[in-house]
Amino acid sequence: MTDIATRATRVVESPAGRRRRINGGGPRAGTVVAFLTPFFLPFVLFYLVPVGYALWQSVRVVRRTGGQYGTSYTTFGGFEQYLEVFQNDEFWASIGRIGLFGIVQVPVMLFIALIMALLLDTPLLRLKAFFRITAFMPYAVPGVIAAIMWSYLYSPQLSPVVDLLKGVGLEPDFLGPGAVLWSAANVSTWLWTGYNMLIMYSALQSIPQELYEAAKIDGANNWTIAWRIKVPIIAPSLVLTTVFSIIGTLQLYAEPAVLRQISSNISSTFTPNMLAYAVASGNNYQQAAAISVVIAVITFVLSFGFMRLTSKKAGL
Repeated sequence: MTDIATRATRVVESPAGRRRRINGGGPRAGTVVAFLTPFFLPFVLFYLVPVGYALWQSVRVVRRTGGQYGTSYTTFGGFEQYLEVFQNDEFWASIGRIGLFGIVQVPVMLFIALIMALLLDTPLLRLKAFFRITAFMPYAVPGVIAAIMWSYLYSPQLSPVVDLLKGVGLEPDFLGPGAVLWSAANVSTWLWTGYNMLIMYSALQSIPQELYEAAKIDGANNWTIAWRIKVPIIAPSLVLTTVFSIIGTLQLYAEPAVLRQISSNISSTFTPNMLAYAVASGNNYQQAAAISVVIAVITFVLSFGFMRLTSKKAGL
């Protein structure tokens, strides 16, 4: 009787239940750990640990016993380092410069990238592969190398561009106090336009061709199709590139740091990241950590706030 019941159970047992019984009730823990370790180990070592260490450093202060020349020791200081950051005029000046930079440079760069992506997507354009690779090539150049290249073009003593403009009666000063910020913005735009264009172009390639055919039947021209169909559909990619650009703007360092070597109009505290590096170079690691944490919080608030705002407008 028992044998009959056992055989009946085997007959009615589902394939999923049979697999669970054979595998011991699910995936082995060792297998899961083996697959996840290559990701989590670098993530913990090179992301979580540095972030945690920066947070720990930012709440510590250096004290001295016996006056200015006494023995120094590090102790818990609460939010003292953060108060110094918010009272630092150089920090707010750098935030103002980077804010102006982002308000102008990011829309200009993304608009150029969008126009290039729309042109690549039009059936009227020839040699698409050539133009796509050409536009993307600057992204393959490291930021420091790109800044060095452009510093040569900006230099009044070396630049053929400056000589050419002087030949037609112009006196450009790309490294002057009123222009050096936009010279750095030009380098960033040259570097990142092709990258953003490729993201937008990839989104355009996923749009069904039937939509264009239906629009043409309704009498829409290429201009109408581009701005009434293509742009609204790839809106998520526009949001994504904008978020990336906001994050990149607040991380700006290489371009002004390189241009600083040939221009006295860029200080060591020109951007927030340069300020953090300058403070750390003075062995004030706790203050530099606090500046870095504040920059990270501002970056999160701006990028997350932009995503929330655009999601609400889109009705998502």
